[in-house]
Amino acid sequence: MFIRSFTKIASVAAMALVVASCGEEQKGSAGAGGQRPGVAVNTVVLNATKVRLSEEMPGRTVAFRKTDVRPQVDGIIEARKFEEGAYVEQDQALYVIDQAVYVAALDAAKAELDRQKAMLSQAVKTRVRYEKLIKTKALSEQKYDDAVAVEAQARAAVAAAKAKVDQAQINMEDTTVKAPISGQIGASAFNEGSLVIASQGSALATITQLDPIYVDVIQAGGRLLKIKHAVQSGRLQGVDAGKIDVTLTVDATGVEYSHKGTLKFSDVSVNETTGTVRLRAVFPNPKRDLLPGMFVRGTVYQGELDGVFVVPQKAVMRRPDGSAFVYAVEEGKAVVKPITIEQSQGNDWLVTAGLTDGVEIVVEGLQRIAPGAPVVAQPVSAANDAQPGK
Repeated sequence: MFIRSFTKIASVAAMALVVASCGEEQKGSAGAGGQRPGVAVNTVVLNATKVRLSEEMPGRTVAFRKTDVRPQVDGIIEARKFEEGAYVEQDQALYVIDQAVYVAALDAAKAELDRQKAMLSQAVKTRVRYEKLIKTKALSEQKYDDAVAVEAQARAAVAAAKAKVDQAQINMEDTTVKAPISGQIGASAFNEGSLVIASQGSALATITQLDPIYVDVIQAGGRLLKIKHAVQSGRLQGVDAGKIDVTLTVDATGVEYSHKGTLKFSDVSVNETTGTVRLRAVFPNPKRDLLPGMFVRGTVYQGELDGVFVVPQKAVMRRPDGSAFVYAVEEGKAVVKPITIEQSQGNDWLVTAGLTDGVEIVVEGLQRIAPGAPVVAQPVSAANDAQPGK
């Protein structure tokens, strides 16, 4: 009986010790003030700076000039004077059309001109002779007037004959089809022996000027209007409307093009389907690396904006209505800071309102905090140093 009572007393004492131990542990975990410990978060300190704004836009290359080679006279092609795909100079001979008919027409026009000149010479002599006779009253005024009229008709006939010679000469020269511009010439649609006519719809060949070359990029119409207002208000600085730089990346290679371009103009209307505006830039293309129709991405310089905060995109959160905010650390607590975003740049947002110099914002650990929650700020650099292997 004594042993059983002693065992019972020992068990009760042991339970009391366990309960007391748990109470001490809970008390210690709550801390002297009874507050929950702060959540460890990674932070960065931000200061306003001046940022060079640029925007990347999709686009395609477009030939600087492109023209079809067409015949101006009818006839059979006697010779082709170029290599397909070669570079041709302006006014270089490309095709020769049979000239026999046009040589004959030119000779006939010249002969008619000589005949009309002879008749004009006779008319002039007659009028001069009658002019002397009319002074002595040896000739009627009617005959003199007729002689003057005949001379005038002869002069008009000479002018008409000369115009026919000029037309025949032009037709003769047009039997040699020349390049209207300098550039790369494509495949020939007609060769020796082919019959061509002046009014035909099919081109003999097409010449494309590749240096320089146009690049058409697309920008949202609302974005373009916003930039114009910013320039007019003076918020954007360093913009020269006559020389806006553009850099280029070719989608196929992902490599930045070695030459910079200049923005030339923007369309005067917004595409009704896409709500975008076309911007056209011109680029040097001395090695013909860029060909028409290539997909590219153009980065357009839009000026400098002062007083901007560069905020990592991972630090920005969105409300259901789309408004943006960040968590700032103030007096050991997470505080919500609504912000205004200008645009993205790389992996960052450019923020123009809502922050002040020296603000410390949370960039990692956002899912573990709420407004007013106690936090322990750990700068990103210090957090990286604390990681294993660093």
